[in-house]
Amino acid sequence: MKRVTLYTARSCSLCGPVRRRLEAVRAELPFELEEVDITGVPELERSYREWLPVVEIDGERAFVYRVDENELRRLLAVPAGPR
Repeated sequence: MKRVTLYTARSCSLCGPVRRRLEAVRAELPFELEEVDITGVPELERSYREWLPVVEIDGERAFVYRVDENELRRLLAVPAGPR
């Protein structure tokens, strides 16, 4: 099962709509969803603040600012590579 991570912050106005899109697709295609609030975590703030919201799939950055539901479905359908 794919693992999707949503990086958010308390002041992120785009995060709610992205979260709703992820949940809508998740109702069709199951995946693990983890939400990470970067607020007050210096290393995460440095890595993610200017790009929020950030969506990663299996540790790879897939979307910033917005999520295209059709592209998300396509990425979720791609088999995971070797680890």
